[in-house]
Amino acid sequence: MTLPQPRSVPRHLAVIMDGNGRWAERRRRPRVIGHRAGARAVNLCIDYCLQHGIEALTLFAFSSENWGRPEDEVGALMKLFLNALEREVDELHRRGVRLRFIGERDRFQPEILARMRDAERHTVGNRTLHLVVAASYGGRQDVAQAARALAEDVAAGRLRPDEIDEAAVAARMALADLPPPDLFIRTGGDHRISNFLLWQLAYTELWFTETLWPDLDAATLDRALDDFAGRERRFGLTSAQVAPVPSHLPDRNDA
Repeated sequence: MTLPQPRSVPRHLAVIMDGNGRWAERRRRPRVIGHRAGARAVNLCIDYCLQHGIEALTLFAFSSENWGRPEDEVGALMKLFLNALEREVDELHRRGVRLRFIGERDRFQPEILARMRDAERHTVGNRTLHLVVAASYGGRQDVAQAARALAEDVAAGRLRPDEIDEAAVAARMALADLPPPDLFIRTGGDHRISNFLLWQLAYTELWFTETLWPDLDAATLDRALDDFAGRERRFGLTSAQVAPVPSHLPDRNDA
C-alpha cells in the first residue's frame, strides 16, 4: 500500500499585505479602519505559520515609498505600529517567535525606534518562528546597501573586486541569515511584487489572490499552500533532474 505523502510546506513565506485601504473604502470607513482590521489578519497569519511548521515569515508592512502617502494616514500607521509593538511582543515571545525589522530605520521616530530595538532584544533567542517585518523597506534600497557594503570592503582592502560574486552579494542583503522565500503571497488582486525582496524572490513561487488583506482566513492560506505543494520547483534544471529518487526499488524477484 502506498502511503499518502505529506504536503510540502514552505520553510519561508513572504507576504505583501495589500487591500487595507480598499477594504475600508468599500465599507465607507476611513482608511485607518482598514489598517486596524489588517492588524488582526497579521495575527491570523502568524498563528497559521506556527500551526503548520513554517519557519520564517516576512511581512511587507510599510514600503520606502509609503512615506509619500497623506500625512494623516502615515501618522495613523505609525501609531498602529507603535501600539502593536507595545501590545504584541510579550505574546510573540511566549510563543517562541523571534521578531526582527528590516528597512531604513532612521526615518522612524525615536520612540518607535526604541520599541523596535527592545522587541528584537527581547525575542532574539527564540527559534519557533522567525518573523521579519519589512518597514520603510525597498528591494532596490536593499540591493544598493549591499553594493555599498561591498564597495566599503574593497576600499578597505578586505575584499578584492574579483571576489564579488552572487554569494558575496547575498551575504550583505537584509535577509542573509535566512533561506530565500519559498512562497510569496500577495493579497488584494494586484499581480506585481512592488519593490519587495527583489534579490531574494529570484526563484520563489508567486501566488496572488483577490482577497483583501483584512479578509484573510485560514482557507485562503490553505489554497496557497495546496497550490505550492503541487508545483515543480526546478531552479533552472529539467524535470528529470529534480525528480525524487523512489524510496523503494523493486526486488529482482518482483519482475
